[in-house]
Amino acid sequence: MVVTVSSEGAGSAGAHGAATEGITTDRFITHAQARAVYDRIGRWQDTRPVSERRALDALLEYAAFERAAAVVEFGCGTGRLAARLLGERLPGGATYLGVDVSPRMVSLAREAVKSWAGRARVEQADGSALLPIADGAADRFVSTYVIDLLSPADTDDLLQEARRVLRPGGLLALASLTPGRAPLSRGVTSAWVSAWRLHPVLVGGCRPVRLAAALPGGAFRITVGLTVTDVVLASEVVVAERL
Repeated sequence: MVVTVSSEGAGSAGAHGAATEGITTDRFITHAQARAVYDRIGRWQDTRPVSERRALDALLEYAAFERAAAVVEFGCGTGRLAARLLGERLPGGATYLGVDVSPRMVSLAREAVKSWAGRARVEQADGSALLPIADGAADRFVSTYVIDLLSPADTDDLLQEARRVLRPGGLLALASLTPGRAPLSRGVTSAWVSAWRLHPVLVGGCRPVRLAAALPGGAFRITVGLTVTDVVLASEVVVAERL
C-alpha cells in the first residue's frame, strides 16, 4: 500500500521535479561549516518547531520500526530520536548505529543511548556518506533534517550508501524541510530560501527540498510520501522500500 498525504490539501511534496525548489545557486554549506554550526547549537537542536516533531511522529508511525532488527541513522544529532526508537519502538534485540559530523552531537547522542549499551553505538562521521557497516546489514536507514543541508552531489552519495547498507526490502526513512504549499507557508519558504542564498549558515545550512524527487531511479519504491505543516513550516516525510 502506498500512502500519499498532504496536510495542506495540495498533494504530497514528493511530486516529480527539482529536488530543491527555486534554487539554482551551488552555495551549499560545507562539511566544516556544518560541524561548526551543530557543535554550537548543541542541545538547542531539540527545540524543534512543531512541524518537525509532527514529521518525526509520522516517520515513527509509518516506518514499521517494531519489525526492525538493525537501524542506521545518518545525522543522529542529540540522540533524541534514537532514544525514542530504542525506548518505544524497536524490539528488544534490535541494534542501533548513529553517526554525526558534529563532535558535540556525538557526545550528546552517546549520553542519550547509554541505557542501551551493547545494542546502540554512536560514531563520529568524517563528513562523507561512508558508513562503518557491511553491505545489506541494516533493515532501516534513517536520516532526518540532513538532506536539506546537503548538496545534490552529497545527497546522491548518501542515498547510494543507504541502498548499499540496506538489505533488499529494507526501509529508507527520511524527513526534511520542504517547500510550503499553503499561501503563508509559501511565503515562509520564499523568505527562507532568500536567507539561504544570502548566506547558508544563517539558516543552519538548511533549505526546503523535495525528498521524493531526490531518490535514485530503480533503487527505491516509495511507500509513504506526506507533507506536514505547522502553518508556516512544511516538512516532507518519505518511507521507501529498498529494491
